[in-house]
Amino acid sequence: MIASQQAHLAPATAPGVPYYLPTGRECELFEASWRRGLPLLLKGPTGCGKTRFVAHMAARLGLPLHTVACHDDLTSADLTGRYLLKGGETIWNDGPLTRAVREGGICYLDEIVEARKDVTVVLHPLTDDRRILPLERTGELLQAPPEFMLVVSYNPGYQHILKALKPSTRQRFVSLTFDFPRPEAEIEIVSRESGLAESLCAGLVNLARRLRALKGQDLEEGVSTRLLVYCAMLIADGMSVEEAARATLVEPLSDDDHVKAALEALVADSFG
Repeated sequence: MIASQQAHLAPATAPGVPYYLPTGRECELFEASWRRGLPLLLKGPTGCGKTRFVAHMAARLGLPLHTVACHDDLTSADLTGRYLLKGGETIWNDGPLTRAVREGGICYLDEIVEARKDVTVVLHPLTDDRRILPLERTGELLQAPPEFMLVVSYNPGYQHILKALKPSTRQRFVSLTFDFPRPEAEIEIVSRESGLAESLCAGLVNLARRLRALKGQDLEEGVSTRLLVYCAMLIADGMSVEEAARATLVEPLSDDDHVKAALEALVADSFG
């Protein structure tokens, strides 16, 4: 294992640091994982702050952030790189993972379970004490510098047998579970991000809690903190609560007319 690094963590309120309100000791765990060269796995529902958290910590550590939104067609070559034809010459072009390993920085793979299986195989040598990235196409064997960190995330709520991390892969990572913030913290986050008064944001957060209780019944997924911020932004811009809620808390959650009617009734009951 690599030697411990000296921490150079900037204040959470430093210029250029994205706003993030901690709900526990996740910042300390992230910093300790980075100092010790440990990969980190973030688990939690969509829109609960995982991506913002990574951006926040990258800025506080002063590290470049390479973010990859994983999808069904993502291959290992998309991460490591490929040869491209430029001006009549064939030139190797590093992918985001290779750039992060070469230069030092954080490579963040969002929704890792959406990627093809060959992607996780590429990650394995970087998630143990070797911390290496073999590039078969170029014949290189890259040693990750102390500043490099691998972070991946996924939403366990969407897991099924064809899209789940193998236990052998999960056990290569330090793991951190995210959830929606406590009501008082979520009110502060929504108000801070939108500019809407906390008194009005409290009603939105209360509505969100009622909507989240429907997850697994009429809804596949509960309303995210991200959508609450969008709703508050529209209200702060002069839109009525009903219109803003319809556009952000009803329509994105369901295409079923009966379900949407029930959600609108819940909105009316909360703000009527």
